Amino acid sequence: MGNRVVAKQLTNVGSETAVNLNSVAELGTAIRRSQEHLLSLQKPDGYWIGELMVDCTLVADMIAYHHWDGSVDPKWQEKAVRHLLSLQLPGGGWNIYYGGPPEVNATIKAYLALKLAGMKETDPHLLKARSVALALGGVPRMNTFSKLYLALLGLFPWKYVPTIPCEVLLIGKWFHVNFWEMSNWSRAMLVPLAIINHFKPTRPIPNISLDELYPEGYHERDLRLPRDPQLITARNFFLALDKLHKFAELWAQAGIHPFRKRALKKAEEWMIERCEGSDGLGAIFPAMLNSLIAFKALGYPNDHPYVKRAEQKLKELEHETDTTVRIEPCLSPVWDTAIVTIALRASGIPANDPRIEKATEWLINKEIRFRGDWYHKNPAPVEPSGWAFEFENKWNPDVDDTAMVLLALRLVPTKDPARRDAAYKRGLNWMLTFQCKDGGWAAFDKDCTKNILTKVPFADHNAMLDPECADITARILEVLGHEHFPLDHPQVSKALNYIRSQQEPDGSWFGRWGVNYIYGTWQVLRGLSVLGVNMNEPWLLKARDWLESVQHEDGGWGERCDTYEDPVFKGRGPSTASQTAWAVMGLCAFGDPNRESLVRGVEYLIRTQNPDGSWTEDETTGTGFPKVFYLKYDMYRNAWPLLALATYRDLVAKPKAS
Repeated sequence: MGNRVVAKQLTNVGSETAVNLNSVAELGTAIRRSQEHLLSLQKPDGYWIGELMVDCTLVADMIAYHHWDGSVDPKWQEKAVRHLLSLQLPGGGWNIYYGGPPEVNATIKAYLALKLAGMKETDPHLLKARSVALALGGVPRMNTFSKLYLALLGLFPWKYVPTIPCEVLLIGKWFHVNFWEMSNWSRAMLVPLAIINHFKPTRPIPNISLDELYPEGYHERDLRLPRDPQLITARNFFLALDKLHKFAELWAQAGIHPFRKRALKKAEEWMIERCEGSDGLGAIFPAMLNSLIAFKALGYPNDHPYVKRAEQKLKELEHETDTTVRIEPCLSPVWDTAIVTIALRASGIPANDPRIEKATEWLINKEIRFRGDWYHKNPAPVEPSGWAFEFENKWNPDVDDTAMVLLALRLVPTKDPARRDAAYKRGLNWMLTFQCKDGGWAAFDKDCTKNILTKVPFADHNAMLDPECADITARILEVLGHEHFPLDHPQVSKALNYIRSQQEPDGSWFGRWGVNYIYGTWQVLRGLSVLGVNMNEPWLLKARDWLESVQHEDGGWGERCDTYEDPVFKGRGPSTASQTAWAVMGLCAFGDPNRESLVRGVEYLIRTQNPDGSWTEDETTGTGFPKVFYLKYDMYRNAWPLLALATYRDLVAKPKAS
């Protein structure tokens, strides 16, 4: 009965918009097929998890590590090589997102991995890769962390690798630039790197070099980091300070550095402590691999529990088949479970469905009741709570996952509503304490925005800070809207001012954690609509008009990661299911189911659905570190379209309900 009502209303919509909606009449069928598909993916413990698909660099790094460690498994390496070759572009390079151009770090890492695996320099794959690598500037144009990995194999001079001093852990929070002002993920990566930097455990591989990838040879002008043309700048100051650090390293190697022994011990203890209660250090691949190398540099034997656990956690990130091996940067069960639960509930699966209750109970059990590293930047008198992205990461619950989990928890009372309510309240109160000075919320920390840290020589991974962003702020406003927070509430008012300050001149918003302006704009519009903001205000209508201006002829929306390099490309990528779903939900926020752009977007999602209820998507629509690292969340292509179709169906049904 409900589907016939929806179909009838959609027919009326079609007559008003003169758009062919034969497929849209099957809205209910599309929703049901999507529900069935997602429910079939649920794990026995109740959670959902999709693969995080990334570029070639993780597999390339592991090949290099195994050669450094002397632990090469020929069969594993053969599979890894096959994976790298499957990602090589026709021109010879490797990119960092689907459809993107070759990138220097990815290309040289893959090139080196293939050489280490035994491929000859004259092999056509390497000849083409070499040409691309040289055209991109060769080894001197790689980032600091990539150069450090090369230095471990004797392929880059340590004297040109920026120093990462252990003593940074000794600097008190009273100092303007200190350890806790760095982003959560940078801290996890840099502590083991500081240990590695001290020991410099170089293990050259016989008959392996990258001399052919140094366009001008080992000349200082090409190997050292370039200075700013102006004499007095923050970057030049830190480059000069790096020279002082290198001089201090001479004293450290001689054993007479006044603080090194203490700092090294503190770094070791910090790393060991944060491996506990976590899926590896930081629960992210770079920090996990760095910690394993650091343990070995510290002299821990291969059979030591710390080493064996670090190796096991890295292994758990691998997807090994009979023919290939892929590696995820981390695991995403909490994030995926929350999104899928929201989509299934919104699309009509009852709250008392055993599968939904099991998922919600699993989420409740993942609440982190531990005062982690967030306390250093946010010493608020609040009961510890929050959720992390991964299975286990007790030191690092984050605001974005917490907001998404709260949106899921509110929809499912479970068999123990009091327990659900208590977890929800703790999470909400905890999340609210993270509002930053300018009104926004960031991912992990509060007011982690000291821009001077982006000028340090080892900050070229574009992730030293954790600034507030419009997408997370708007998601939190969505939560507060469901909680009926008034618009004049001090935190809400401050957040709205922040949101307005971040709007682009064309009406869109930058997307920090999803690609890109479509993601940011959708989340702002959805959050503000739930909050009760008047969606007919000119600044919000401008955002709607921008979304419509980038809709494609096929009715869908798409955008690639090149928009982080140049916004001129915003909204120009191939249409995708996830980005179309975001745009559809953004337009739904304006309450007009008859709008032609919205109907065409819904029709696109229905038309492109596969018979099994899934959607196909090759594009990269997730963001790790803009310009550096991107992710394809495999669950996105199926969860977001279901939520979009459900949101649209609710919108169509509203006039009848009223």
